[in-house]
Amino acid sequence: MPKLITEFIGTFFLVLTIGLTVMQELAMAPLAIGAILMAMIFMGGHISGAHYNPAVSLALLLRGKMELRDLIPYWLAQISGSLAAAFVAYLVLGSTFAPAPGESVSLGSAVLIEGFFTFALCLVILNVATAPETEGNSFYGLAIGFTVMAGAFLGGPISGAAFNPAVAIGPSVLNAVLSEGSLSSLPIYLTAPFLGGALAASVYRLQHQGENG
Repeated sequence: MPKLITEFIGTFFLVLTIGLTVMQELAMAPLAIGAILMAMIFMGGHISGAHYNPAVSLALLLRGKMELRDLIPYWLAQISGSLAAAFVAYLVLGSTFAPAPGESVSLGSAVLIEGFFTFALCLVILNVATAPETEGNSFYGLAIGFTVMAGAFLGGPISGAAFNPAVAIGPSVLNAVLSEGSLSSLPIYLTAPFLGGALAASVYRLQHQGENG
């Protein structure tokens, strides 16, 4: 239960920060998003592993650092945190939000950005938070937060920069229910991040051939 509570809280504050900054069109939204993710990782890393992202949980499962029985409960906690955050953002600002590609962006471009930056995020996490060579380091949260910040700055105008199925599910569902929004973009944020996470686990194994644990 402490792990699931932590996953809920971390995902909640990540999505709440995304919603409040994006809906107010703050130019430095990616900086705030990366900063809150870093803080939440330092808050919960020693409790739940601080995934806050179903694609990260999948990568850690494939890496061998998560039990299969924990996967679905983690996903449910993350999605629940996302839904709650989207609702709070609605209460605060009176409107809903949902990630979506830029108006002139092709489906292929959006999928590539979501997939590659999720791959980068998961590969960073696997190397800074699970590799024996970096065990006990104090920089893992900073490395992960900066990866997301960079991806948000570069990928936001192209794909919407979710890099996280939970970040997309909660706001998209609430947007559809309360504002009659479309769910047509949601498959992008479900397929590309999971593929990116799975690829990161495979590449990690190539980087650490012969590693035990």
